[in-house]
Amino acid sequence: MDLALLRTFVTVHRAGSFTRAAALLGLSQPAVTSQIRTLERQLGRPLFLRKARGVTPTSVGDELAHRAAPHLDALVEIAEGGLEVEAPLRTLHLAGPPEFMAERVLPALVGMTGAEGPAVRLRTSFGSTDDVLEGLAAGHHDLAVATRRPRGTLLSAGTLCDEEHLLVAGARWAGRFAPGAVRRGGAEALAKVPVVDVHESLPFARRYWTTVFDAPPPEHAALVAPDLRAILSCVVAGAGLAVLPRYLCEEALLRGELVTLLEPPVPPLRTYFVAVRAGTQALPHIATAHEWLLRAAVAWG
Repeated sequence: MDLALLRTFVTVHRAGSFTRAAALLGLSQPAVTSQIRTLERQLGRPLFLRKARGVTPTSVGDELAHRAAPHLDALVEIAEGGLEVEAPLRTLHLAGPPEFMAERVLPALVGMTGAEGPAVRLRTSFGSTDDVLEGLAAGHHDLAVATRRPRGTLLSAGTLCDEEHLLVAGARWAGRFAPGAVRRGGAEALAKVPVVDVHESLPFARRYWTTVFDAPPPEHAALVAPDLRAILSCVVAGAGLAVLPRYLCEEALLRGELVTLLEPPVPPLRTYFVAVRAGTQALPHIATAHEWLLRAAVAWG
């Protein structure tokens, strides 16, 4: 059996689509279709059921993928590593939101680059969840941190941690509120305070206002900066109020530079997931990074 046909088959099985598999393999969609039909003729059994959008494997297809994928992944690793006596230096490509990567993910993995762990280079890309999951599916990244669980069978993901969001302001603005004023007045009590957020659509404020106040968010932001660390600095400097993750602003709260304006019974949470392409977690450098992140995340909660 031609290994190229098996490689195409496993890619289609993971991608759930001839079109997406073609993009991942650098082939045309007709070429992928032709290879799958050739393999089905050789086996005498259908491997996929064609649907309006994508394909689903038959029971024979699932069984073949289960048996073939680990061996194909091992061959790819050998091909990438060469035949050197000493283990080559592997590169782990990571992607995720910049603030969380900088404050949480990279510090948790720094040991992989030194004497405490395997010889691995870390290469990092920053982006939105849609961007990093698309890049992971296309093979640009080995591991991605995302704020939603990916759909389909091409990517697999596990829960990493929950991030608590706080409504905070600098000491100057917070001092204008009497104790309990925001709890009693809700969103109306904040009407005259400038809002700082990462986008004009106010994603952080919008979610907080909807879930905590059951009210529409402010109409616009007084200041927009596409990095939560910049938001933190601006709020500390007196720009207004913002909704920030607890891990990012905890030190500023302890120093008294920030004040929490409200402590709701159930604070808004955002869940982080760590995602890999199906089958690649068997590769040692990816498996190690995955394990280290899950272990570190225990303390992040």
